[in-house]
Amino acid sequence: MVVNVYSLIISIIFAITILACRNVLSYAFTEGETVAEAVSELCPLLAFTIILNGIQPVLSGVAVGCGWQTFVAKVNVACYYMFGIPIGALFGFYFEFGAKGIWTGMICATVVQTIILGWVTFSTDWRKEVEESRKRLDKWNDQKLVPGLE
Repeated sequence: MVVNVYSLIISIIFAITILACRNVLSYAFTEGETVAEAVSELCPLLAFTIILNGIQPVLSGVAVGCGWQTFVAKVNVACYYMFGIPIGALFGFYFEFGAKGIWTGMICATVVQTIILGWVTFSTDWRKEVEESRKRLDKWNDQKLVPGLE
């Protein structure tokens, strides 16, 4: 919970900075007006992505740290293939939003992934998880005490 809150605060600060500098940000890399306008238009998506990417990796890290790598991989693949790519293709190509539409699809996938991982993380009985971990450690320690396994 603490890491999520700190990560969210830092992400919001970065997102606000990006939005505040959206009209001048691209001039650090180019002098082209067309590129500057495109970057300015995409900055709100970047700001929202930064906020999501401040939360989602923390939740993924918690799940992977608990040994749920397969679950995280399945959620990741399902979200991007069931939501991200179809929505991105629909908005990007059918509705002709271009890069904004494709990026919106990827944001939708990340939102769904964040919701799923958040739900799993916050509905987990952590006391039970600690007890199961303790049992695994005790079993491993008992095996080391057996002669010949040192």
